[in-house]
Amino acid sequence: MWGLVPLFWPLLKPAGAGEILAHRMVWSFVFVGVALLVVRRWDWVRELAASPRKLALLTLAAAVITVNWGLYIWSVNTGHVVEASLGYFINPLVTIALGVLVLKERLRPAQWAAVGIGLAAVVVLAVAAGRPPWISLTLAFSFALYGLVKKKVNLGGLESLAAETAVQFLPALGYLVLLGAQGSLAFGTEGAGHMALLASTGIVTAVPLVLFGAAAIRVPLSTLGLLQYLAPISQFLLGVTYFHEAMPPERWAGFSLVWLALTILTWDALRTGRRSRAAVARAAREAAARDAAGLLAEPERKPGPEPDAQPRPAQVPAPAAGPAPAGETRA
Repeated sequence: MWGLVPLFWPLLKPAGAGEILAHRMVWSFVFVGVALLVVRRWDWVRELAASPRKLALLTLAAAVITVNWGLYIWSVNTGHVVEASLGYFINPLVTIALGVLVLKERLRPAQWAAVGIGLAAVVVLAVAAGRPPWISLTLAFSFALYGLVKKKVNLGGLESLAAETAVQFLPALGYLVLLGAQGSLAFGTEGAGHMALLASTGIVTAVPLVLFGAAAIRVPLSTLGLLQYLAPISQFLLGVTYFHEAMPPERWAGFSLVWLALTILTWDALRTGRRSRAAVARAAREAAARDAAGLLAEPERKPGPEPDAQPRPAQVPAPAAGPAPAGETRA
């Protein structure tokens, strides 16, 4: 679904990118609020309100994703679909770089090679265009930072989107009111169909995220990682074949380097995953073998008294009947 989104944003013209973004925020909040009413999941609100740190992180996430959403809408509607797709191609490389710089993670040699090739690709594209690919870099860094903040918050997908759009809601609604006061609001001036399309931005935003969250639970992580490449591939193909954006040889060279880096990264992830699964299976087999050997080596126990049982006192024969000694009474 994310790969087909470039076909949707042009349908919202003549609304500008700013108005489309504001509608996306407002209607996403409405859609997610209705979804939460249906599933009746509100316990997280109390927990979130009691954590100022999480509230601050979610506010940062809302600000970062606002930049990402707004720039992507503007890019598609101004003829930069290919450059926007490049941002999501290099996003995994930027995420790895942030992991090293922020989380102090250690990279494997293949990951270092992929990051280096990705950096070379950016240089090639910058030289070819005469400027840095700022659209791609902004989209990649904003989405990578968004993912990092979401990792810190550790909140479910639907709940997190509800919190983020709640932060965005009032500023977005205020912007729409301002546009209306200035007479430049497209909503309501292009017919009911255009109004419905603007309102459906909430569905277009929330449904793919909900489906992604459901897939993350059911699909292996390695498969999920590969599937995420489908969106930028679809966007790239749309940019070249449907929107007919130019692809000179030097641009093909830059994209080829990015694809080489992603191939190395994917190969390394699959290899590491196989090794980890093999190590876990081998450890399980060794543990089972040790348990079996221990059972075979244990000597057979003979029936007898329980080890914790106290020995019974010896039975003393009762004394013969006779006169009791002085001072003793017989029971």
